[in-house]
Amino acid sequence: MRFLRILAAVLLFLALPPTRASAPVCTCDISKPATLSAGQCGLCRAAEAQPPQPEFFVIKDSDPEKPDRWLALPRFHSPGLQHLSDMTPAQGAGYWIAAIAKAQAIWGDRWGLAFNGDDYRTQCHAHIHIGKLLDGVERTSFVVVDGPAQIPVPAGGHGILVHPVGGKLHAHAIDAPERLLMR
Repeated sequence: MRFLRILAAVLLFLALPPTRASAPVCTCDISKPATLSAGQCGLCRAAEAQPPQPEFFVIKDSDPEKPDRWLALPRFHSPGLQHLSDMTPAQGAGYWIAAIAKAQAIWGDRWGLAFNGDDYRTQCHAHIHIGKLLDGVERTSFVVVDGPAQIPVPAGGHGILVHPVGGKLHAHAIDAPERLLMR
């Protein structure tokens, strides 16, 4: 009986819409190091600590509540809140390729990649969450693509979840897709 109550509570939590925050105010400016001390500029600082190449890199998520998560980041910056739409198609494909390579190395074919929508981000610098896709979270609305170059760019500050299915990729328009990955 206790198990059923716990299961019901977990299912209720997953069914609730995530609490909306607001997009971070991004004043990060790499030409002005003092601006990088703001909490929302932490990933900008991480990008600046990397060598100029490769163009994309992966780091362990520093959140102690997410011990199995990694983050893929571009080495380059964009003014304000960095979006996937700030990248050229070649950069976007390269970014997804780098994230998928790390995801496959860790999780085989059980991985998921999550890029949160603006209202669910805490960092200005673009970052893809890499983790194990939770069981039973497949949605009915998605786009099937053959590879990274075809992953759609979310418009209007929305998020996206990408995961493998049968040799292809499913891309879901979800504003808080990070919740669908194992912590």
